[in-house]
Amino acid sequence: MKSHNLDEDDVRIRPGKSKSRPRTKDRPSFTNMFYGSVSTVDRGRFTVNPEGETEILYAVKARELGRKGLVVGDRVAMVGDPTGGIDHQVRIVRREPRATELRRTADDNDPQERVIVANADRLGIVVAAANPQPRVGFIDRAIVAAMDAGVTPFLVITKADVKDPQELVAVYAELGIPIFVVHDGVAPASIKEFVQGHITVLLGHSGVGKSTLINELAPEAKRITGSVNDLTGKGKHTSTSVIAFPLSGAGGIVIDTPGIRSFGLAHVSRETIIKAYPDLVSYTVNCPRACSHDEPDCGLVEISDPIILERVASMQNLLAGNFTIGVQ
Repeated sequence: MKSHNLDEDDVRIRPGKSKSRPRTKDRPSFTNMFYGSVSTVDRGRFTVNPEGETEILYAVKARELGRKGLVVGDRVAMVGDPTGGIDHQVRIVRREPRATELRRTADDNDPQERVIVANADRLGIVVAAANPQPRVGFIDRAIVAAMDAGVTPFLVITKADVKDPQELVAVYAELGIPIFVVHDGVAPASIKEFVQGHITVLLGHSGVGKSTLINELAPEAKRITGSVNDLTGKGKHTSTSVIAFPLSGAGGIVIDTPGIRSFGLAHVSRETIIKAYPDLVSYTVNCPRACSHDEPDCGLVEISDPIILERVASMQNLLAGNFTIGVQ
């Protein structure tokens, strides 16, 4: 067919691009929301312990959540089929306001802080009486972090059958924080009662018996336990991510964390750090005015007790690396 014989009916019209729906300010109304607490986070996918249920749910973030990040302990609102199992993921559409945020930085000079756990109201600092040796600096850092977050700290000393922990207990008893001693890996009934009905996060170095304690508090957790290297005195990592386990009985949650290697506190004020050392106040009466607590005339130089000296060293270390001024 020659071109001069064509008319408009013979011309193929290329279809245009489909138009998307016009934008609207009206947001979806979720009338069938149900709630739960985030128990694990893994590259944009989450497991959630639903309220009033025992089976965990598998979830993804919905667009409505925006750029809000989620961490273990966050209370969230969800939509979808709560009985669908792993093949039918629910959607997280809202993060409820956080009551507390336990935060840390990579080191004391790093201004970038990150939230480890949300909504915890108790922080258990787990150390061993021996094998590996307790690190006073780590205990003090965890106490400072708890005070900054508004969380109640408590100390758990494991492996009391290996070494008598009374010397360590005596130092921290002056702070008035609860202290629990574990013999032969068996948690006392008092600590089980202490965490019931609360959201408790446990911190500790690898090899101190944290996984064993988790199994005592939440038997269904079935955490793998490790051993300590005789040559290095360090434990092997058995926990690789933050994970929450519901407690039986009166309820509550216990949150396990990976073995801590560093716990920076660059975001914490000097005032908060000093408040974490009330047992050292009596030694500072004779300090010079505006003492930095690291001077030749400082009253802390009169201390001779080895463990208290470790507390002094840890405070000086925190103050030297801390640049945040003002009450948090």
